[in-house]
Amino acid sequence: MPGRILRVPLLRKVAEAWPWWLLLLALAGVRLSKGAGFMDAYALLSRPFWPGSAQSEWLRSAQQLQEQASLQQLQRDNQRLRGMLELNRSGGGRVPAPVISREAGGWWQQLELGKGSVDGIKAGDPVLAPGGLIGRVSSVTPSTARVQLLTDSGSRLGVWVARVQRHGLLVGQGTARPRLQFLEKDTGVRPGDVITTSPASTLVPPNLLVGVVQSVNENLAPAPDAAVQLSAPVDAVDWVQVVTR
Repeated sequence: MPGRILRVPLLRKVAEAWPWWLLLLALAGVRLSKGAGFMDAYALLSRPFWPGSAQSEWLRSAQQLQEQASLQQLQRDNQRLRGMLELNRSGGGRVPAPVISREAGGWWQQLELGKGSVDGIKAGDPVLAPGGLIGRVSSVTPSTARVQLLTDSGSRLGVWVARVQRHGLLVGQGTARPRLQFLEKDTGVRPGDVITTSPASTLVPPNLLVGVVQSVNENLAPAPDAAVQLSAPVDAVDWVQVVTR
């Protein structure tokens, strides 16, 4: 009888502790399943809050925008690589060269090339980029060359406006757009006119594309001048072609 009396309270205590046994079994299940049950329960409870038709449309629009931006970037890269390929076809006294250095403080003044006198480059040689003339070589070392850009404040270049048969002087301003100065009062130049190197030029090859007139200041004395947008992307050029003489 005493042994039976002791077993009854023990069984009763075990029965009263069933919530704890259930909790231990649940924790063991979570441990063995790595939380899969909780993830399923969370997914079931959160299903009413999943994106509806409006949210899905926003997601589709965002995806389309990303795809469009990627396509535009690929097109820009393709155009850039085509331009580099054209510049890399050296021949006829033209030397392709990479831009290896450029100072932020002199972005519109000069750049450094990765080729120099060993490659036949000399001071004064014209420098072309995809789109047209961007400057002239100002100094060289055996392996590098420094280019003075047309946008440099010390740059001066005789140019030609074919439509009105007028000569002018392209003067750098240290900014993205140089100024075109004229000698005559009545030039007839207007926005959209194409600027090339002078047909009579001896410093650079004649008839090279330089840029386009953006605006004309007719009120300037003694002669008008014009703002010019260069046809070559001076701010983003990374390969050039040096015209050796």
